[in-house]
Amino acid sequence: MNTEKVEGKFDQVAGKIKQSVGEAVGNQKLANSGVADQVKGAAKETWGNAKDAAAVASDDARAHTDVGTEDYKERAEDTAHNTREKIAATAQHVKDSVNEKLDNFKREHRS
Repeated sequence: MNTEKVEGKFDQVAGKIKQSVGEAVGNQKLANSGVADQVKGAAKETWGNAKDAAAVASDDARAHTDVGTEDYKERAEDTAHNTREKIAATAQHVKDSVNEKLDNFKREHRS
């Protein structure tokens, strides 16, 4: 719980007490001040709730980004590995093919 929420709750309680005392003694100014404090407290508490919600959303987005980043990194590494494997296999195939043709050429010209 952040300080805005705590202060807001405190201001609301203090405002309610002020309002009650003002009404009990017939002091409209004190009663009105109590209501104003309650409104101010409710606004602070709401601001604190908004900050908490923003923090949760930020943490959630960061977690999804981290997961997404790891997922993209893993896929990029897999793609790089697969590409290297294809290049190596192609090079091996070309080498085998050329060597086979050279062997055939040598056999043909020895006879």
